Amino acid sequence: MLTICEPGLNRRSFLTVGSLALGGLSLTSLMANRARAAETLSLATGKSVIFLFQQGGPSQFETFDPKPEAPDGIKTVGSTISTSLTGVQFGEHMSRLAKLANKLTIVRNFQTNNGGHNIQPIVSPDSLNANIGSLYAKVAGATRASSGMPTNVVIFPEAVCNDVLKGKARGDILATGTLGTGTAPFIPGGGGQLQKDMRLTLTKDRLTDRQQLVSDLDKLNQRVAVAAEQKQINDLQQQAYEVLLSGGVAEALDLTKESKATLAAYETRQYAKSDGWSKVKRGKEGMYTGHARALGRQLLMARRLCEAGCGYVTVHDGYDGVWDMHADGNNLNIKDGMEACGPAFDHAVAAFIEDLEARGLSDKIMLVCCGEMGRTPKLNKNGGRDHWAKLAPLLLYGGGIPQGQVLGHSTRDGGEPAANPTTPKHLISTILHALFDVGRLRVAPSMTQVAKLAEHATIPGTF
Repeated sequence: MLTICEPGLNRRSFLTVGSLALGGLSLTSLMANRARAAETLSLATGKSVIFLFQQGGPSQFETFDPKPEAPDGIKTVGSTISTSLTGVQFGEHMSRLAKLANKLTIVRNFQTNNGGHNIQPIVSPDSLNANIGSLYAKVAGATRASSGMPTNVVIFPEAVCNDVLKGKARGDILATGTLGTGTAPFIPGGGGQLQKDMRLTLTKDRLTDRQQLVSDLDKLNQRVAVAAEQKQINDLQQQAYEVLLSGGVAEALDLTKESKATLAAYETRQYAKSDGWSKVKRGKEGMYTGHARALGRQLLMARRLCEAGCGYVTVHDGYDGVWDMHADGNNLNIKDGMEACGPAFDHAVAAFIEDLEARGLSDKIMLVCCGEMGRTPKLNKNGGRDHWAKLAPLLLYGGGIPQGQVLGHSTRDGGEPAANPTTPKHLISTILHALFDVGRLRVAPSMTQVAKLAEHATIPGTF
């Protein structure tokens, strides 16, 4: 919902409209780039990508590549569950996704070559040290020419919940590398003048006075028109206000526009344990409960943004790394960690897939789920799995790629690809093929950097 933080419209508001922060550019500067955006948009396919980043490094053993027959100390912790694909099993906490396996692409030979806590592959040398979404914004423009909708967004948990810790990424998830600050992601609820002038409200009990809001907006529209006539603001400032007042961005961010049934379908708060898994530091700090409270709503907001014209959305799941399951006093062990993280993830992603299928959006939006690494084959002495660079889980859905397939194989101990590893370069190229007409991109002026990334081989079996 769009609310007016200051009654009326004063001279100071007019003066500050030019600094409304949207990614790395002022909103009025983005308006100035509309013509360029319209030209470059022809390179895009019209599809969107949502990258759900499981920071901390999810375990391949307990998610999508279980090894129930491996020796003790290595084999999957807990039971496994049969999926809708013959002979394919998932870990026990992926029960809803198991039923939807015929809609998924599971990659079992994904190797990140990264064993440290950071934000790879979201930002890495393979992405020009820029958020992958910035690659999209470089080509398609920072905003949609018709609506001012940002094309590159990062959603932290606090964008959808007011009872969670603020998200923290291990690294600069807003990095733009050499692409320029104008390609930086927009962060709903992330502070700055835009969020001060446009406040997101999510709960039903705070939507009691829509008539007053409509009245305030009408008055503000009138004052903007008068100010424009009196030359108190320039054309770009007027456009900036029109973007805010049109409600396009605010509308996409307002989850209360959804039906009660849809909101209930995405809700994951029921998985937040009352004691917050307080036997470890991250539990005491509220990181696991925050993951459970927010993830479903984050994916719902991501879907709404894509429908409204956003091309690339990064959903940050993990705070300081809830998927990190060392059992070292800071983190839970594998058994407890999967109980803390698995059900909410399974529910949220399954709800998202079911929603897209029902809306006919499965070919229009691609979902990517992975972390920066996987977990060791061998359990440590405390029942945790440590950092592992040689194999990690990867789930893909939608965007026009074939459904119901398992790509690649891992070794018997789940430690590395059996052959021909899939790497972040393959993943980034796959994403770019979903987003762009790569043939046209290759010959587009000033797009050489991005085109080269798309020329790497895609994940076999996708494009």
